[in-house]
Amino acid sequence: MKEPVLFATLSDRLGATFKGLKGKGRLSESDIDATVKEIRTALLEADVALPVVQAFCADVKTRALSAEVTGALNPAQQVIKIVNEELIAILGGETRPLVLAKTGPTVILLTGLQGAGKTTLAGKLAKHLTSQGHTPVLVAADLQRPNAVDQLKVVGERAGVPTFAPEPGNGVGDPVAVARAGKQFAIDKLHDVVIVDTAGRLAIDSNLMTELAGVREAVQPENVLFVVDAMIGQDAVNTALEFERQVGFDAVVLTKLDGDARGGAALSIVSVVGRPIMFGSTGEKIQDFEVFHPDRMASRILDMGDLMSLIEQAERAFDAESAERFSAKVAQGEDFTLDDFLEQMQAVKKMGSIGKLMGMLPGMGDMKAQLDQVDERELDRVAAIIQSMTPTERNDPKILNGSRRSRIAAGSGTKVADVNNLIERFAQAQKMMKQMGKGGMPGMPGMAGMPGMGGGKKSKGKQPKSQKAAKGAKGRSGNPAKRAGVGAVDQDPLSPPDLGSLPPELKKLLQ
Repeated sequence: MKEPVLFATLSDRLGATFKGLKGKGRLSESDIDATVKEIRTALLEADVALPVVQAFCADVKTRALSAEVTGALNPAQQVIKIVNEELIAILGGETRPLVLAKTGPTVILLTGLQGAGKTTLAGKLAKHLTSQGHTPVLVAADLQRPNAVDQLKVVGERAGVPTFAPEPGNGVGDPVAVARAGKQFAIDKLHDVVIVDTAGRLAIDSNLMTELAGVREAVQPENVLFVVDAMIGQDAVNTALEFERQVGFDAVVLTKLDGDARGGAALSIVSVVGRPIMFGSTGEKIQDFEVFHPDRMASRILDMGDLMSLIEQAERAFDAESAERFSAKVAQGEDFTLDDFLEQMQAVKKMGSIGKLMGMLPGMGDMKAQLDQVDERELDRVAAIIQSMTPTERNDPKILNGSRRSRIAAGSGTKVADVNNLIERFAQAQKMMKQMGKGGMPGMPGMAGMPGMGGGKKSKGKQPKSQKAAKGAKGRSGNPAKRAGVGAVDQDPLSPPDLGSLPPELKKLLQ
């Protein structure tokens, strides 16, 4: 199942550009000119606004020609560092939080074009705020679009929050009165956040823009969020400018961000409009929603990964009590059972799409073909096979003879070969857990051992000569610094952190 990769086109172009710099001990002015030209082409192809491209390239070139590059030990990496910092700058520089009201409920007003995804985003935002301990309420002030009120009710149910909808909509009702009554409802029912969904409108529709200004005046929101489809590119800038002129807003929310392979809207809107990007919608599910971090987004674009977001997702998905119980089990040397295996797989599923998760790891840009082959249904098949076993079989897979495996395959709607493959992978996982219990830390196995990435054992053929050479003669390290008794070479500041910095739950997942 192919997963859309965030800003994939832009990442590929920039990656190809920087590969041409590697291996050069010193960068000439012509090298820098050629690099900046390639960056300019990549940004224009990504549909970034021309003024933003010009300013970005000018800043990169000025810094690249300065002493910070010419005097660097690794000029190529220094150029990448400069591009990374400039990307962070045009994406907003720092994460922007919501403004919370000092007294009474915090009011969030959603505005934007028709079809931008405001109603769905209202539910995602409510779900996000609920996870932070808030008690939001949705207010249905979109009374123009057919069935908009009903849709918001459905979205509210999915998010687990109430919806205030006194009017049926479909052209009936006064949005200003509904918004005002919705704020009062929140005060009476002790909701601390009010999310007002408004009708989508064109900037040229003066009547609707006046109506929106009236809604804003009635509820006095702490946060006015402009919701825009990320896939429309730099056209989002023109629309945002007009909304800012007529109504005004505080921050931008990008929807359909997961399908944006170019990044034109994200890279243009902050610089031109002067308003930060606060949130991003990254999928169709209610939980596919994230805070927009400029530094993390820049890292994704440059294929440096986004481990912090991955860690946060893992912390939300993994049950602390379950993880602690599992860790104690491993530490005590107890057998790793198929029930434990199933529990870990279900925890992975809670984190979201495997393809998206793997895409957050550094250096995954070169593995797009493998990521495209990820089968998200593999986890369901694994669960079906394990759940078709008896408790005794789960605790002791060694008793699974041919007839038992045939029964399990028939019960789970799979083939005997699938059952055999799972048992093989489970045996490998058991060995790994035993090593961890003894204090060892096995290396990362190949992708073949991960559900959804294909299966099978590693080849038992001869070790390639290149690998033998890397080990050095008579077991000596391939690192000259280590052979000489010198400490480890300084780590590249742009390289990803090692696995030791990850939470135990996520570390187990990636091992």
